Amino acid sequence: MTTDTSLESTKRVLEPIDRISEVLFGLIMVLTFTGSLSAAESGQAEVRTMLIGAVGCNLAWGLIDAIMYLMGCLSDRAADFRVASAIRGATTPDEAGMAAARALPPVVASILKPADLQRIHAGLLQVLQLPNRPGLHWEDWLGAVAVFLLVFISTIPVVLPFLLFSDAIVAIRLSNAIAVAMMFATGYAFGRVAGYRPFLMGGSMVLLGALLVALTIALGG
Repeated sequence: MTTDTSLESTKRVLEPIDRISEVLFGLIMVLTFTGSLSAAESGQAEVRTMLIGAVGCNLAWGLIDAIMYLMGCLSDRAADFRVASAIRGATTPDEAGMAAARALPPVVASILKPADLQRIHAGLLQVLQLPNRPGLHWEDWLGAVAVFLLVFISTIPVVLPFLLFSDAIVAIRLSNAIAVAMMFATGYAFGRVAGYRPFLMGGSMVLLGALLVALTIALGG
């Protein structure tokens, strides 16, 4: 019995390292706005302007990130389509083996023998059905929405103190504390996913985030 298998995206809806990075970038974005406020001189008008800028910037960033996610999904599927087309169109065993090897991670392909590649090629010919052209699936759009919401929602805790407290000094101090805690949490999570010293990565992320924010503010960002 032949099973029809169309090309599926290899991109996970919430790839951990990518999403952790996006949360960090979103935090840095919003911190460039909150960090520009002066605790001694900021009034309601300045706080309101900062909030509008921060929310608008992160809405735009979330939208751009979602579009880039969709482009990544389409690029991955197009690459798979090219490999699958080469496998199905191979006319010689050597050509088929080369096409099959390109679909595998290099470390895996390097240990396979020609007979192994020929078996992979034969198996794929039986089950692989090519679509007319690579395109986006509903799960790709779902992933894009998830990326947008993750980027935007992750910045809400940093701006929330400005909505809850009328005292600018209290709001700034609490906002900064929340931002530092979130940057440490993203670094810690990154370290766990990457398999590298979570506490060290958390502290490094705080320092890196503070440096990038200071640099952005100094350059007028």
